[in-house]
Amino acid sequence: MILLALLAQAAAPSCTALARTDPAAAERAARATVGGGATARQCLGLALAGQERFAEAAAAFTEAARAGELARDGKAADYWAQAGNAWLAAGSAAKARAALDAALAAGTLEGLARGEAHLDRARALVATGQPAAARTDLDQATALAGDDPLAWLLSATLARREGDLPRARADIAQALRRSADDAQVQLEAGNIAAAAGEADKAEAAWKEAARLAPDAPAGRSAANALAQFASKEPK
Repeated sequence: MILLALLAQAAAPSCTALARTDPAAAERAARATVGGGATARQCLGLALAGQERFAEAAAAFTEAARAGELARDGKAADYWAQAGNAWLAAGSAAKARAALDAALAAGTLEGLARGEAHLDRARALVATGQPAAARTDLDQATALAGDDPLAWLLSATLARREGDLPRARADIAQALRRSADDAQVQLEAGNIAAAAGEADKAEAAWKEAARLAPDAPAGRSAANALAQFASKEPK
């Protein structure tokens, strides 16, 4: 969800469309014009991301960002944000953090784009064991990208892990308001209810998560959590 939104920012419409419909063709086109500067390198990143070659995509976005800085085209921060997002998808949180630091330091990202960059940096910070710093970024994310349920979901999850159940409850309520049909949101709602000792609410939320996405990680985690209730049923 976040990846697709960020990868579409600041891209030429034709490149974005081709990367979505035929990423291999987009890659060929981008490589044919890769000497064209930051825009061509960004197009290559989009094409590679469309093929789930995220580490290669991140490298292409990084090249676009550096070229953009040299050209002073005003879009370097967008490219850095895309690089950070792609590094997250590639499982390289430390590299994502560095790219997102550059994106935010540029001072040119505004509104939703800035909020999403804070959200991604929070993800990188959590992955690298820095929850306190992640909280600062998540507060920025919920303020600037408050329509994104992922911002509220991650804020709720972090609050639960830090033992702040009132904050966790408030934030998961915001996530549910925006995306109650997301199994990850329902799973976390169940986790928070369980942490608060509300077994009935936890069971209901986990059942919904398992129903929504029985074959996805969130659905399977919910099904595993529900096993505790099955073991307590009278025989």
